[in-house]
Amino acid sequence: MKKKITVIGAGNVGATTALFLAEKRLGDVVVTDIVEGMPQGKGLDMLESGPIHGYCGRIKGTNDYKDIEGSSVVVITAGLPRKPGMSRSDLLAVNKKIVGGVAEQIKTHAPDATVIVVSNPLDIMCWVALQATGFASNRVFGMAGVLDSSRMRAFIADELDVHPADVVTMVLGGHGDSMVPVVSMTSVSGIPLTDLMPKEKIDAIVDRTRKGGGEIVNLLKTGSAFYSPAASAVEMVESILLDSKRVLPCSVYLEGQYGIKGCYIGVPVKIGAGGVEKVYEVKLTGEELKALQASAQAVHADMEELKKIS
Repeated sequence: MKKKITVIGAGNVGATTALFLAEKRLGDVVVTDIVEGMPQGKGLDMLESGPIHGYCGRIKGTNDYKDIEGSSVVVITAGLPRKPGMSRSDLLAVNKKIVGGVAEQIKTHAPDATVIVVSNPLDIMCWVALQATGFASNRVFGMAGVLDSSRMRAFIADELDVHPADVVTMVLGGHGDSMVPVVSMTSVSGIPLTDLMPKEKIDAIVDRTRKGGGEIVNLLKTGSAFYSPAASAVEMVESILLDSKRVLPCSVYLEGQYGIKGCYIGVPVKIGAGGVEKVYEVKLTGEELKALQASAQAVHADMEELKKIS
């Protein structure tokens, strides 16, 4: 029996996630949205491209949350996207309501699902989803570090003219300006990045990585990135459904690791059929650990602000 995967939100990120899931042949896909006709139309369009792309799973668009029943994984992409000049924190109030409502529907109709949050502000929305579902924290986590690390890998590969698959890096911390690209863990086929690139170029790539989402927002003018976020979410879904035990940087709820407690933040974790199966405490430089803890403090500040919003 095929697994069922639900994507909530049929905008650019959600629809692209659904398409990539179908192309990976990971299971049947349900796309749901509050806009009447949009998920149905996009779902049908994807279904009709199956004979060409060679996938055969069912793809259903719906406005009814009852259709998510039996889902193994639910990906939340619903929410207001960033606009030029808007920070992720500006989205707090509106997306708290959206993500909280979605999470309650998941609790009702897909109580056994693992939940991957993509909606921004990412780390805070993970916490909102955790509170609303009441699920164990290993079943509610966020897509952030996979995307940010992919951006950094792409920038390094482009600069060095090498294959991106040979670039290994890890971007930790909150999904925003306080993220922590870990240069000490960055290499190309085992060669430390510091041996391949001068400090000024590394610093420029680190800065570009932190601003990667905003760079795309400013270029698009009317939306935000969707191909790379969708691909990142699908990599996480695949590791869950295939029990691949991938070690990926994800936003997870920490309970003392790295000296951080009571908030979601991006760190390396093992992802398998049990969701987050292990949190790795890797050795960071003193500067990197300080930056990670400062990033967590920024998330905590947003959490306190969110608590004041009814």
